[in-house]
Formats: sequence, structure tokens, C-alpha cells
Amino acid sequence: MTQSHPRISKAVIPAAGLGTRFLPATKATPKEMLPVVDKPAIQYVVEEAVSAGLEDVLMVTGRNKRPLEDHFDRNYELESALGKKGDAERLAKVQESSDLATMHYVRQGDPRGLGHAVLCAAPHVGHEPFAVLLGDDLIDPRDPLLQRMIEVQEQHGGSVIALMEVAPEQIHLYGCAAVEATGDSDVVKITGLVEKPEPADAPSNYAIIGRYVLDPHIFDILRKTEPGRGGEIQLTDALQQLAEDEKVGGPVHGVVFKGRRYDTGDRADYLRAIVRLACEREDLGPDFRTWLRSFVAEEMQER
Repeated sequence: MTQSHPRISKAVIPAAGLGTRFLPATKATPKEMLPVVDKPAIQYVVEEAVSAGLEDVLMVTGRNKRPLEDHFDRNYELESALGKKGDAERLAKVQESSDLATMHYVRQGDPRGLGHAVLCAAPHVGHEPFAVLLGDDLIDPRDPLLQRMIEVQEQHGGSVIALMEVAPEQIHLYGCAAVEATGDSDVVKITGLVEKPEPADAPSNYAIIGRYVLDPHIFDILRKTEPGRGGEIQLTDALQQLAEDEKVGGPVHGVVFKGRRYDTGDRADYLRAIVRLACEREDLGPDFRTWLRSFVAEEMQER
């Protein structure tokens, strides 16, 4: 018999990072505001949360992140100018971001890691399960990963982590999960977690990607978690404790994702994400793909 668990209604988006891999572009512009085609990366993430039914969104920000708040706020001067021009299409695009969700903001005073950023959300989240979405991972809306994770959490309780199989030599770039099979082909039970292991020490090739559905007991553990890898409070370390003891916060499951994911945290992958999404746009795709084929053909001839 399926057990019923509290319905998830809140999403937390950590967005306090400095974006050093994208300097100098991020010297004065938050990395989350870098455009992916014609929308900032952070808007794709908020849209994903809303599509999964989570319209209460808390963004954990830091210094120099005010543009994030401005983007999801109304801009009456711009809206008025577009209205007077009769530019209904652009006006709708401007208003879309401010109407997406009920947005809240809290500052992470010191950049002490993802675990600390999640802990900053405790007063807002309270005693409810909640989702965490990292802005570097964009999930294609045709592959509803977060919705599936919420379904698994409602069935089993506890916490749910998004996993993806990667090549063994790439596992040192990710958090890694030790897993056991379940009755569902896309769901595993997580028995252990380690942050960025060497390939020889990795328990599997299941990498953690930037989506979590967390039991609120994670806050109690994070308050006691000592700094780990990189001198930061690691969310992975706290989840490891939940996986070790199901009596505190329930089990930890993983949803194995095999859909379309766009990594915007790396410069090369950021460019690939723009190309992929532009190619799939109805308004841009046909002409852009034609140009791209021509460009690639010319490059191949020159080599």
C-alpha cells in the first residue's frame, strides 16, 4: 500500500556563488543572469520548479546579486514603454518572469558551501519537505525530472536525489552514490554518498546532479556538519548521515535521469547548451541550423 507523505510546495534555489569560471563576465553580473539564448539561466530553473507545482520559491543569494531580484520583479517603466509602442510580444516576455512564482530571497552572508546555503532556507521552509534546484543544471522541460522525484518522495518519504550515469573517469567531478536496486527501473536506494571521489575509490558511476527533494531533518544535520571537502559545509556529507540512519529523516532514494540536461556551469558546456536550445527553437532553429551546417562544413574544409 502506498504511504502518503506531506505534499511539497516550496523550492530553494542556491544562487550565492561567485561564478569565477566565467570571469570577467561575472565581475559585475551574476552568473545566473548570463543568457541562454534570450533568457537568463536562472529563469529556466524557476520555470522548472513552477512546472512541477512549486510556486513558492526561495532564492539564496549573496552580495552583488540584486539583478536576480530585479529580474523577477516588475519593471513598470519598461512595461509602459513597450505598451505605448504596441509591442505586445516583448511586453508579455517581460511580464512573464515577474508573474512566474511567489519569490522570496535570503542572503548567505559567507560562501560556506552548498550545505550552508541550504541551511539558510530553514526559517522559510520550516518542517516541510522541499526541493533544491541548482542553477548550473538546466533540465529540458520535456523530461520532467523534478516531478518524478516528487512522486518518489511522496511514495517513500525521506529524501530523493537526482542521479546520472557518467563515464567512470568523470566521476571525480561529481558527488557519487552507492546504490541498491528497487522495484522501479529508474529508482534506486542510496546507501552511501561521497563527494568527488577518485575513480578507483568511487562506489559506482552514478553521479549526483543538481536536483534534490529533501526531508526537513536535513537542517538538524547541517547545523552539526563540520566543513568537509574544500573547507565547505557539504550537502553530500549531511545526506550521507540520512542514508546511514533511516530513523532520522527516512530513507534516501535516487532517481536515475536519462533525459536531456544542459550544463551551464562550464564554459564549453554553456556554449553547447546555447547551441542545442537555439537549434530546437521554432523561431530560431531553422535558420540557425542552416548556418551551423555551413559553418561546420567550412571548418572541416579548412582542416
